[in-house]
Amino acid sequence: MSDMRGGPDDEFRTFIVGAWPWMLRTAYLLTGDQHAAEDLAQSAAERTCAAWSKVRRADDPHSYVRRIMVNQQARRWRRRPPEVLVEAVPDAAGAEDGYARSDQRRVLMAALAALPARQRQAVVLRHWEDLSDSQAAAAMGCSTGAVRSHAAKGIAKLRETPGLRESKDMIRIGGAV
Repeated sequence: MSDMRGGPDDEFRTFIVGAWPWMLRTAYLLTGDQHAAEDLAQSAAERTCAAWSKVRRADDPHSYVRRIMVNQQARRWRRRPPEVLVEAVPDAAGAEDGYARSDQRRVLMAALAALPARQRQAVVLRHWEDLSDSQAAAAMGCSTGAVRSHAAKGIAKLRETPGLRESKDMIRIGGAV
């Protein structure tokens, strides 16, 4: 039976419900695959629950969860070779998935998925999540210089992608492309 006074379980539940869309979006950007993103977000939610007493006392709980997700994705990347990407995203039973609304977005997602893990993390955290170099460095567990280097290399590779070069707003990554 649950505690009616609004204890830690209720705080955790409220936090996760509010953070879930952000977690799923960030996980998708880190993994490049909807199913892997759902797994990563769920796994991060489990770890967040296990460490909730620390997370709830953190200055920025979202940063704590972001770090969990980046670390878990890095572990998964090391354990498994990257998946082979397909030319087109399969239709998910006619459901609109939000990330596949335009051909431009598909090209960008495929290009992002083709980046090495650290470059993808830096680009996602700096340009999609709009974190500062120091916040991204904290999430990635590296120096701010490494974040800047990875992000610059990742953006340069994205700019070389056919189909993205023609777009004037190609590297407005966080906005609607």
